[in-house]
Amino acid sequence: MGGEGTGKITNTGEKKMKIMRYWVIALLGYCVIGLLGCGYTTRSMISNKFHTIYITPFVNKIDITKETDAGYKYRIYRPMLETDITKKVTNKYLFDGNLRPVKTESADLILKGELVEFRRDPLRYTDNDEIEEYRINILVNLSLWDRKENKLVWQENNFTGDYTYFTSFTTSGTPKSEDVAVNDALDDLARRIVERTVEQW
Repeated sequence: MGGEGTGKITNTGEKKMKIMRYWVIALLGYCVIGLLGCGYTTRSMISNKFHTIYITPFVNKIDITKETDAGYKYRIYRPMLETDITKKVTNKYLFDGNLRPVKTESADLILKGELVEFRRDPLRYTDNDEIEEYRINILVNLSLWDRKENKLVWQENNFTGDYTYFTSFTTSGTPKSEDVAVNDALDDLARRIVERTVEQW
């Protein structure tokens, strides 16, 4: 009698241990998948010889005297926009982690950029012909250089970050200020630049 009772207890204990092991393994699996999925980009997308990058301060190349085809006679510009781009891009590289921003002499890669256009295009009008929706577009010319070999890796012209916003409450969205919209467009531009840099060339 005593032996049978001990056997039942042992079997129950083994079943509990198996169930616990199953849940531990499952939990570890979910954690691994989560860690892989949460990465902004992966190290395997870029050559292992590149670890650091220098972001040259963006230069303003907007010609405000040049006429445009948009609804504005001349190109528009926001003061210090090129400085804001440089800061956003640098911070996005720090967040991404694949390429560490450093000084020129320590860099494997050098990113050069020019601000060539800032646009605020009307998208939607009210019944009174007032603009209720805009799209902010920030266009830059980019070039990525291998510093050690002094070689151009790739070049992109009119590379764009954008954001759409409403000026008043509508059924499609809530209003935002232009400053907030420009900041969101800068975030979009910086994200795209970093993705372009760390993807396979």
